[in-house]
Amino acid sequence: MQPRFEIAAGLCLLAALVSSPVISVRSAIAADSPPEVVRKLTDAVIAVLKQKELSADVRVTTIRDIVYDYTDFATISRLVLARNWSQLDTTQKEHFVEEFKKYLSITYGKNIESYSNENVQIVGDRDEGRGDWTVQTRNRRPQGGGDVLVEYRLRQKNGEWKVIDVLIERVSLVSNYRSQFQVIMANGGIDHLFEILREKNA
Repeated sequence: MQPRFEIAAGLCLLAALVSSPVISVRSAIAADSPPEVVRKLTDAVIAVLKQKELSADVRVTTIRDIVYDYTDFATISRLVLARNWSQLDTTQKEHFVEEFKKYLSITYGKNIESYSNENVQIVGDRDEGRGDWTVQTRNRRPQGGGDVLVEYRLRQKNGEWKVIDVLIERVSLVSNYRSQFQVIMANGGIDHLFEILREKNA
């Protein structure tokens, strides 16, 4: 599952995902513009990362809940499976969303301890058409570590802007997993993909 991408993306997501108190997430999302959504998401996550007195497990759980509120996992799942999505029944779709969400949480949660005071600057945003919006951020690393470009693509759902993809240095999380999962399904179908995800999540 391309661990090199997962590690790099995990570090950037945690750093790009500075430091206001943790806010009431649901009330903050409504009516916010895409840049405001990304700013509140990154502020809330990094505020948790900075609380070194909390255990890693507590920080992972808290960040997971924040990210869940800001992310449309049903849309991400549909984009990741692409043409394979329409081949699933309702139960399979629901099962995939939950397994994939859990897989991402476990994969990126491993990088909690790698946070080292990075901060995030929003450097631009653009209308992508068809209802999507991209917010560009720059993840600034301390001590000359080099900046990383992180882009969030958002789409409105029930009047709220939700994240549907993250691009690290123009590499899309959705595209990365789409290519991996297409190979898996081509060699064993959805049951094989579920088996692999369950093993990874165990």
